[in-house]
Amino acid sequence: MKIAFSPCPNDTFVFHAWVHGLIPGAPELDVSYADIDITNGWAASGTGPEVLKISYAALPWVLDEYALLPCGGALGRGCGPLVLTAKASSASDLSGRRVAVPSERSTAYLLFRLWAAKHVPGGVGEIVVMPFDEIMPAVQRGELDAGLVIHEARFTYQNYGLHLLQDLGNWWESDTGLPIPLGAIIARRSLDLASIARWTRESVEYAWAHPDASADYVMSHAQEMSPEVQKAHIGLYVNQYTADLGEDGYAAIRGLLDRAAAEGLVPKIDPAKLNPSW
Repeated sequence: MKIAFSPCPNDTFVFHAWVHGLIPGAPELDVSYADIDITNGWAASGTGPEVLKISYAALPWVLDEYALLPCGGALGRGCGPLVLTAKASSASDLSGRRVAVPSERSTAYLLFRLWAAKHVPGGVGEIVVMPFDEIMPAVQRGELDAGLVIHEARFTYQNYGLHLLQDLGNWWESDTGLPIPLGAIIARRSLDLASIARWTRESVEYAWAHPDASADYVMSHAQEMSPEVQKAHIGLYVNQYTADLGEDGYAAIRGLLDRAAAEGLVPKIDPAKLNPSW
């Protein structure tokens, strides 16, 4: 079975057991490690693998072909994307400015657009899409006025001398009371979705039961990240919602996508397509 997810520690930690044949009855995986902007594009074009990790913000474009799995993804509290600048500034300073984002269909960018509509007078200027790991160095060099960052940047942006302008996760949680839906695991609707969900959950449970078993695998795909940052990354992004979205998880997803649809930022979704029907 072909699968695509990022090389970030949370994804490699979650799927380590399945990738290494440790889940009884689960098929062998052919893994593509790809940035979220790439997997979002694969899913939207219909050319992607059977199973993918994508942004929740990209769901409205793919729900006819793919189903959302209730496990394996990234959703939580205190884990939102950050808006960073080279100099201390305020939201109004972003008016007409050049901002880098990790994907035009990322949850991070969707949250940024919802926030900026309320807090940046006249809106920002040019939006530049680039791989998330290139954003902080570009902001540091002064090539961009601000950068929208995700993943381990939460733990490392101070190393670049950058300033936190806004934690979009804090804004979202304060505004809605809901957790932040970041990355979703989806699978083609033509597959045995119940089994894929079960194998994914078993891989998550194996990771928690054997937290050190994946260390070499995680390290091999995050070589520039210190072990301390890797552990912090996993601890933040792999949580109760990774094992099961639950009522709060689905409420957060509906809340984000319904608000974005009302603002004309994404197509309106059929809520029935979000919930498991198998």
